[in-house]
Amino acid sequence: MNIENFLDSTDSPNGYRCGFAAIVGRPNVGKSTLMNHLIGQKISITSKKAQTTRHKVTGIYTDDTAQFVFVDTPGFQTDHRNALNDRLNLNVTEAMSGVDVVIFVVEALRFTEADRTVMKQLPKHIPVLLVVNKIDKEKAKDKLMLSNFIESVRSEFDFAGEEVVSAKHGLRIANLLEKLKPFLPESVPMYPDDMITDKSGRFLAMEIVREKLFRYLGEELPYAMNVEVEQFQEEDGLYRIYIAVLVDKENQKPIVIGKGGEKLKKISTEARLDMEKLFDCKVFLKVWVKVKSGWADDIRFLRELGL
Repeated sequence: MNIENFLDSTDSPNGYRCGFAAIVGRPNVGKSTLMNHLIGQKISITSKKAQTTRHKVTGIYTDDTAQFVFVDTPGFQTDHRNALNDRLNLNVTEAMSGVDVVIFVVEALRFTEADRTVMKQLPKHIPVLLVVNKIDKEKAKDKLMLSNFIESVRSEFDFAGEEVVSAKHGLRIANLLEKLKPFLPESVPMYPDDMITDKSGRFLAMEIVREKLFRYLGEELPYAMNVEVEQFQEEDGLYRIYIAVLVDKENQKPIVIGKGGEKLKKISTEARLDMEKLFDCKVFLKVWVKVKSGWADDIRFLRELGL
């Protein structure tokens, strides 16, 4: 069912809630992992390397009582100032302005100046829920230390509530959903109940390739790197996808390609397998590396990439 027909046929269930929640925090606190667990499927890329999320990714979770529309934002960046990061930071502040509740994610027992920088951007007119992530057995053991940590963070901002989770292991995700639900307005659902994102297949294909680049290049990965889809076609149950990896300098190409093309081949193969699983069909994927100097400071080009 398309969205137009869905909206025309939807009656408002009594007491049903539907609304938007922005997930914000400094880089590498587990925002994307949290959203993937909240909606029950992976649509936002994750990596140990900070600043992997560059777009506002929308994930949708629907149950019998509510529909949650989550917006996963880039980590608010205080280093590497350029047009790219200025745009990413703007994405964060814009995402918070049009939601019903904000989820401020911090790492358990670690609160830094970078966290405080994000806290200064939090809206005063929208409820903000503090979510303490990365709880493991050792951190959970010392309840007094954890309680003191939460109180310390809460003393710096007027939060509407708090929850403790482990996004990596999917712990207390149901509790977080219940905490969020009262902040959503009573409303009919905006999307069909089987829809998990409003992003296109083209966008998801691009994100899958970016994740593999982060995963298999690690610390070698050029900071000024992105991908763009040059062709995306569906024909007779087959997706034909052509993706260019953009680097800033000629000497960065061999880093991505690897000796004898091994790295790029592995990245392409793993990305294709993930796409076939996501799209539930065969995929022909072609990935190559292209030099575009200064792209991270080119405002017009960033707009073309949707950043």
